[in-house]
Amino acid sequence: MRGLSALLFAVLLPGWAAAGDVPSMRVDPFWPKPLPHNWILGQVAGVATDANDHVWIIQRPGSLTPDEKGAALTPPRSKCCIPAPPVIEFDAAGTVVRAWGGPKIDKGGKGYDWVSNEHGIYIDPKGFVWIGGNGDNDGQILKFTRDGKFVLQIGHPATGAASNDTTRLGRPADTRLDPATNELYVADGYANHRIIVFDADTGAYKRHWGAYGHRPVDEKLHYDPKAAPAQQFGNPVHCVKLANDGLVYVCDRQNDRIQVFKKDGTFVTEWFMEKETRGAGSVWDLALWPDARQTILFNADGENNEVRLIKRADGTVLGAFGRSGRQAGQFHWVHNLAIDSKGNLFTTEVDNAKRVQKFVPN
Repeated sequence: MRGLSALLFAVLLPGWAAAGDVPSMRVDPFWPKPLPHNWILGQVAGVATDANDHVWIIQRPGSLTPDEKGAALTPPRSKCCIPAPPVIEFDAAGTVVRAWGGPKIDKGGKGYDWVSNEHGIYIDPKGFVWIGGNGDNDGQILKFTRDGKFVLQIGHPATGAASNDTTRLGRPADTRLDPATNELYVADGYANHRIIVFDADTGAYKRHWGAYGHRPVDEKLHYDPKAAPAQQFGNPVHCVKLANDGLVYVCDRQNDRIQVFKKDGTFVTEWFMEKETRGAGSVWDLALWPDARQTILFNADGENNEVRLIKRADGTVLGAFGRSGRQAGQFHWVHNLAIDSKGNLFTTEVDNAKRVQKFVPN
């Protein structure tokens, strides 16, 4: 019955058969398994996979409404539910392995500033967990062990934009580690307009750049699809991804584009996605298909509520799936993506959707 139900929820990508090596995806409506301890998820703001094909999410307990967290109120409003911890690890089957996080986490004798609005999670090749935040005063990223032991803080709480300040961040959205150099790339962010790079062990500043590799400025832009391409990143700079061939991909969300760089910040090219999209923009996140050449980029579009497949060699759109809605396989503000070694795709949703979904390649 489970297999039949999953088949009925199949999502076929337009043109995938003609392309030959373009996957089709079907949603698994039974993943993850029910949460333990009467927990409930708030907005799920980030997702990552690790070397064991475990799936990690970061969610926002503070986004829950009183009726959603009724059992946690004093006195209780209802039998259900209790806010889940911000960080949750699932095994491949969707069972919770561990959960932790938040201001009251055991600091192990070291102080740090938990983010005021959780945003983005990444498990680096060494197994460390990186967390960012996009609250008004979130100017830091945090590094933990997989058990939640604090390791490092880069930056400090701060408000406003400061795109050339190397001591703090501006509501950072995403991180990626280059294992060859031990450098951490940060998409910075909701206040700033840059990619910034640090030493992943010490937090020492290395370099930063804005759109087209230029020095960033803090001017706030209004996107106009009929105007010439903006010469700086909009807000937010929502993702940064490193491909195995050394290219760096950046989500310039509100400007409806992906910009591609070398690791030193040299601009390579840009691709526009659904260029007429206004609102919150079309390029929210990217994930790399796990074939040897990483031939496909998956692109989460939270304004149009679809996931599109892009040929990494030239930016050609190969297909897309999803639409606005709350049924399995549909999206409301699809926010982040992650792919495991088998090609399973995981998506998260914010605003009032508050969930993580799994899509399986056919």
